[in-house]
Parts: sequence; C-alpha cells; structure tokens
Amino acid sequence: MQIAINPTLYGSAQTYAEKRGLDLSAIIEKFLERLISSQETTTEQDVPDVVLSLLGAGEQVAKEDINGRDAYYHYLEEKYQ
Repeated sequence: MQIAINPTLYGSAQTYAEKRGLDLSAIIEKFLERLISSQETTTEQDVPDVVLSLLGAGEQVAKEDINGRDAYYHYLEEKYQ
C-alpha cells in the first residue's frame, strides 16, 4: 500500500524523527491509532482537567442564549452604568 505525502513535509517529519531517535512509521501508526480511538470513544475523560475545572464557572446563561451574547451585553450594561 502507498500513501502520497508532500515531499517537503515528509523530509521535515523524517528529520524530526531522526533527531529524536524515533521511527517515522511508528510515529505515524501511533498517531493514526490515537485518531481512530479518540473518534470511537469520546468521553469526559478526554476533556483535560483544566477545562473540567472551568465548567460551571460564572453565571449560567439562558438556554436560548447559546453563545452568551445577551448575557455579555447585560454584563456590559451593568458595568458601565
């Protein structure tokens, strides 16, 4: 099986692997394994702890105000009265 890769990208990746004493094929295989497994099993464990710590921070936004614009404008109105 063959895969077409940009020659410049391949050269840079090969240099990267050699500098670190790694095999480029192994790096690519590992990357593809992680890519496939992350799409198959998306759980809360995939969310970094830093992001989880931010959940619930601040005031809750109304469900219809999905991106929080109304809440932000309300905050600005109160701040600059």
